[in-house]
Amino acid sequence: MQNQFIFLFLFLGVISIFAQEKTQITSKDSLKSEKFDPLRPSKAAFYSAVLPGLGQIYNKKYWKVPLVYGAIGTSTYLYIDNNKKYNLYRDEYKSRLEGLESGSDFLAGLSESQLIAAQKQFQRNRDLSALFMVGFYVLNIIDANIDAALSQFNVDDRLAFKPALIKNDITSNNNFGVALNYSF
Repeated sequence: MQNQFIFLFLFLGVISIFAQEKTQITSKDSLKSEKFDPLRPSKAAFYSAVLPGLGQIYNKKYWKVPLVYGAIGTSTYLYIDNNKKYNLYRDEYKSRLEGLESGSDFLAGLSESQLIAAQKQFQRNRDLSALFMVGFYVLNIIDANIDAALSQFNVDDRLAFKPALIKNDITSNNNFGVALNYSF
């Protein structure tokens, strides 16, 4: 009798082992989380500091690169042009103080006060161009940093901020409002 219990126990154990199926339950995750890189803004800012426009390329905002180079390039051109004109009027003024004659008919027709005024104007324009050049360079770095930080925010369709038209049942008037919807 004891052998029969052992045999019955082994037989039921083997049957229960083979009766279990190997099914895997997989659940589809509806929340696909993208990788969050906390160093992404600082990388973009560093790249833009090394080479203007490189942070925009890192952020895949290729359309901003011509704007960056256009702004910095225009400021650089204006700086160089105003510096040349400043040096031209300054050299003419210095040569007049030394008693030398002018090599240009146009500059020879100007008085000393006009030469000084032209020098001041071109010096001011040169300094403003340098300020704009530095400003656009810094703006390029800030833009790359902020764009990289904002690119990681969740902006899917389940989070919506939309204008809404609400029908008032009591007065039968339409009311305008704003609805903030978040669906799970």
